[in-house]
Amino acid sequence: MTVTNTDESAMIARLRDSFSGAEKWIYLDVAGRGLISREVRAAIDRHLDARQYDGGDKAAMFDVVEVTRRRFAKLVNAAPDEIAFVKNVSDGINTVAAAFDWRRGDNVVLCGEVEHPSNIYTWYNLRDRHGVEVRSLPSRGGAIDPASVLAAIDARTRIVTTASVTFAPGFRTDVETIGRFCQERGVFFLVDAAQSAGILHTDLGILPIDGLAVATQKGLLGLYGMGFLFVRSGWAERLVPAYLSRFGVDLGGAHEAAMGGGDFRLMRGARRFDVGNYNYIACVAAAASIGQLLEIGTPAIERHVLAASHRLARGLLELGLPVYGGQPGAHLAHIVTIGAGLDAQHDATDDPMLRDLYEFLIAGRVKLSIRRGMLRLSLHAYNNEDDVTRTLGLVKAWLERRSQYR
Repeated sequence: MTVTNTDESAMIARLRDSFSGAEKWIYLDVAGRGLISREVRAAIDRHLDARQYDGGDKAAMFDVVEVTRRRFAKLVNAAPDEIAFVKNVSDGINTVAAAFDWRRGDNVVLCGEVEHPSNIYTWYNLRDRHGVEVRSLPSRGGAIDPASVLAAIDARTRIVTTASVTFAPGFRTDVETIGRFCQERGVFFLVDAAQSAGILHTDLGILPIDGLAVATQKGLLGLYGMGFLFVRSGWAERLVPAYLSRFGVDLGGAHEAAMGGGDFRLMRGARRFDVGNYNYIACVAAAASIGQLLEIGTPAIERHVLAASHRLARGLLELGLPVYGGQPGAHLAHIVTIGAGLDAQHDATDDPMLRDLYEFLIAGRVKLSIRRGMLRLSLHAYNNEDDVTRTLGLVKAWLERRSQYR
């Protein structure tokens, strides 16, 4: 069946109806955390009722785990065996880092200027513990420069790591160019997809990404405390987990508490990285939320979100605001930042104009963030054209108010 633009619009409109938060706010803060839908809340309530009244059905919980694993694998076009459960992005990155056999003088390449701390301190820890060199590159106008990354790779490079979309200023990374170069040299390419999964189309059957870590509370529209780690099967079989539990050991169909011998076999692929019991309530939430995303499909979600974010960026520029990165283009994803440039502050700004605009927008029921000294507005499928129009109208009203006091 051919899906038309009209069908896509109808499906996205129905999705918006599932989010009460989109009625309360002009919610432009998925880069901080996404909203949860009524369907997700209902699934959580059913799980809690089962726990409250019956203690819970462990077999049913395991079934939900595997449904969730399969749904995320489908969302990113990976095999279920290439997906492990982790606590968050930090946990996923550390899981990969700890599975390598490091030698003094090995190096890791990253662009520390625009990476989240979650993808920096792991590597400093390796530096201090194992003598690994951390090659931290400057950005180019707030973006990760593929040419600089490729130039930094040499025969001792073991891992290159980047964000697919930086948390600030929110620019897309050319992961294909970097990944192909790494693939040709046997270098592991690890991507922090915290800001892209569930929003931008990600096809791991095509993209040359070896590892990808994501948490569920942002674009996947789930809860804090759970995430996914993708490790490509060919790589996973070469890695040895630093932590191992029964769930990472292959005993066939034996019970979870069954004890094998000391001579054991690791689970296939990324499953070897599963440790202990799962965050079942977060699995319940993610199964429901990813199911909703799959109904629409990330290609349609990406088209919808980019159209809205590009219109927002153009509108802000027309009003004379300093949109970082200028006119929207291939660099812009679903995050639009307002400000002159990055600074060291995480959630504050010294610019009085930006502080005043932030307070005005919050008072107007716009949910947004301040990151690295700039205002950050980030959209998902539950945002619509009216959200953009109303936000631009508020900015215009703020500018008119300011002009009266000059």
